[in-house]
Amino acid sequence: MILKIFVDEHEQEINVPDEILTDAKDYFDMIDKDMDQGYQMSRSWVAKPDQLQRCQIVSDRILTALENDNKETGTLMAGYILSRVPNAYAMHLNLEGDMTLYDLETR
Repeated sequence: MILKIFVDEHEQEINVPDEILTDAKDYFDMIDKDMDQGYQMSRSWVAKPDQLQRCQIVSDRILTALENDNKETGTLMAGYILSRVPNAYAMHLNLEGDMTLYDLETR
């Protein structure tokens, strides 16, 4: 599956092999368990992140992975989004530092 990542005007496709969606299930569950404790989203503490907020949090990790040329982490985090939102098409990010403005696009 492919998740498109838009950072301002730049577009990148992350190809997530199907086996990552199944093999990393325990890891994705661990990410969820961690976020169940709450999460600092930019300037706000969110006690119980909803599905969109979880995708925004993980997308921030994708942005960091892209900045550091860490394709493995970027692919794994894209896999998390695709596993939780199977009809996800794209994530629109920005470099302003506010992950709450990230926008998830679905089909």
